[in-house]
Amino acid sequence: MARRHRKPIAVSFLALGATLCSPCLARDAASTPPDSPSEAITAKRSYNPADFARFAPRSALDMLRQIPGFAIAEADQGSRGLGQASGNVLVNSERLSSKSDDINTQLARIPAGNVVRIDLVDAASLNVPGLTGVVANVVAKSGSLSGQFAWNPQFRPHYAHPSWFDGSVSLSGKLGTSEYSLSLVNDAGRGAAGGPTVIRDAAGIITEQRQDIVTDDIERPKLSGSIKFHGPGSAVGNFNFSYQRIRERAQEESIRSPMTGPGRTRLLNVKTDEWYREIGGDYEFKLGPGRLKLIGLDRRSHEPYWQSLVSTPAGGGAPTGDSFQQIGERAEHIARAEYGWKMLGGDWQLAGEAAFNRLTTSATLGTLNAQGTFDLTPFPAASGGVQEDRYEGSLSFTRPLTKTLTLQMIGAAERSTLSQTGVGGLVRHFVRPKGSISLAWKPSKEFDFNIKLRRQVGQLSFYDFLARVFLDNGNANTGNNQLKPRQDWTLEAEANRSLGAWGSTKIHVIAKETQDYVTLIPIGGGESVGNVPKARVRYIENVSTLNLDPLGIKGAKIDFQAFYQNAHYKDPLSLNQIPFNNYTSLGITIGFRHDIPASTWAWGGEFGHYEQSNSYRLQERGHQYEGPFWGMLFIENKNVFGLTMRLQANNLLNARQHWDRVVFTGNRDASPIAFTETRNRLIGPIITYQIKGSF
Repeated sequence: MARRHRKPIAVSFLALGATLCSPCLARDAASTPPDSPSEAITAKRSYNPADFARFAPRSALDMLRQIPGFAIAEADQGSRGLGQASGNVLVNSERLSSKSDDINTQLARIPAGNVVRIDLVDAASLNVPGLTGVVANVVAKSGSLSGQFAWNPQFRPHYAHPSWFDGSVSLSGKLGTSEYSLSLVNDAGRGAAGGPTVIRDAAGIITEQRQDIVTDDIERPKLSGSIKFHGPGSAVGNFNFSYQRIRERAQEESIRSPMTGPGRTRLLNVKTDEWYREIGGDYEFKLGPGRLKLIGLDRRSHEPYWQSLVSTPAGGGAPTGDSFQQIGERAEHIARAEYGWKMLGGDWQLAGEAAFNRLTTSATLGTLNAQGTFDLTPFPAASGGVQEDRYEGSLSFTRPLTKTLTLQMIGAAERSTLSQTGVGGLVRHFVRPKGSISLAWKPSKEFDFNIKLRRQVGQLSFYDFLARVFLDNGNANTGNNQLKPRQDWTLEAEANRSLGAWGSTKIHVIAKETQDYVTLIPIGGGESVGNVPKARVRYIENVSTLNLDPLGIKGAKIDFQAFYQNAHYKDPLSLNQIPFNNYTSLGITIGFRHDIPASTWAWGGEFGHYEQSNSYRLQERGHQYEGPFWGMLFIENKNVFGLTMRLQANNLLNARQHWDRVVFTGNRDASPIAFTETRNRLIGPIITYQIKGSF
């Protein structure tokens, strides 16, 4: 395992060497040299629509995905309130005042014909506090009414149901001085796997064999839109909304054959029927020497969850079973104000935010009766409410120090009140500092280096305060009213190098020290989500694109992305270092695409390998992963009666679903093994046919 870990790090350092030593081959975005500090630091690489012509993009999202050495990083949708900006994509130099409408959805609503250019700029040079590294700024204009659509049916020969309704349709246009966009997207999912599971006792002797089939069908239709309006004067405003339904039906059927005694069939069912609604907006206008921006957001959701487990003896005896149901109602209200002005040769921003979050739940446990229904009883430990009222203030300052160096500083603090009702109700108050300091160095238009030190406070999942039952694995969390948000010190560095006609490469390094890390811990006679004093993360990533045109293979490129991370904390039981539960420690993706010159055809493929860490509970440890290798091939025609059609086959290297689980008779640090479980399930090929068009 250790030897495999070293390889991506070596690859990344070789790429870093190429970053620092390669000749300056990139085209300049402007032919004249900068003559002032602000112009020098904002020197950028720009991509015009002509640079993407060979890909025949339909939207801004299609264009951004083809930028060499750039990978879209989503804004942190789980962050506390709105706070400073995150992610690495802006539209017309603005962040989106929404937490439900992700950047991919927003970009997919922008027709490719409306994109003027895409600029890659240093985050520290923008007057958008919080961004780090190189940011893609999509410069787009509004146009007449236009639309686009995509349909992505998916089929799998083994176990899974077909997916017919995955797709999207969007409209955008201009009405007077206002711009609008509207989209309906269904991000459907069909998961399935099947195969053997073997149970062994402590001596390694097989005690039971199982044949399992699991299916998971999800529909996620979401209607979202935005309106941008101008005036009076230089004022500008945005209004955003979204409404989403999520319907999931998951089932695991397991035929269990013990070596001694009768067999049985076990049927696990999971159901959710959730809805999410968000309304938000912002309004910015000139006030005194600067500009004031007011932001508001209201989110609500209804989140019912139901799980049942029924076992039927093979001889036809009476079935037995249990159920767990929890209904959550969540709400979040945010008000934020940002005032920006210029002073002392830099950009200043004073911001204040108030955020109010709440969760109320009711839960029941059920026992199967002779009539085949469940007798329900209240489950008080999983019922109740959690509320957080939070107030935050921040001051940021951005200033060029030299023609090639820019400084950004953010000082912030928050005061929060956490209140829990129900079993073990408690009210607590916290005051915590936050903020960051970053430097952006850009000695040329081909190379830039960013470094940032920041302190953050994490957002808790309010469900973790309450008890939870997991019928599928026979586990339960007891709930914890002492749960605290994690706090991180993060040192982050990023180096980007344009290789001109050859492509681009990026190195990204993170070192993080965490206080009050949130994980499973022993509480009383059981276990629940809680805090451990310290945790540590080390992360390194390389994202590169190699264009093959200089080698004579016109229209071809290789995209490479690899990362390695080591994340661990002190085990509450053994005091040894153990990894974060089931995180991806290693990932390698290599993609190839060839747009055949003088034709509408393209083809390519992708190879992937990922490694997961172990997961731990008090009385078990396990290794759950899918792999070891993934392979994909596609063929695409970009003009079939004006449509783009693509046939794609995934999992051609037969990645399988695995779970190696060890369960102990008591706490795993001081108890013998009770049994082991080895799962090896077939996933099979995944065939997707995509049709995209414009109207």
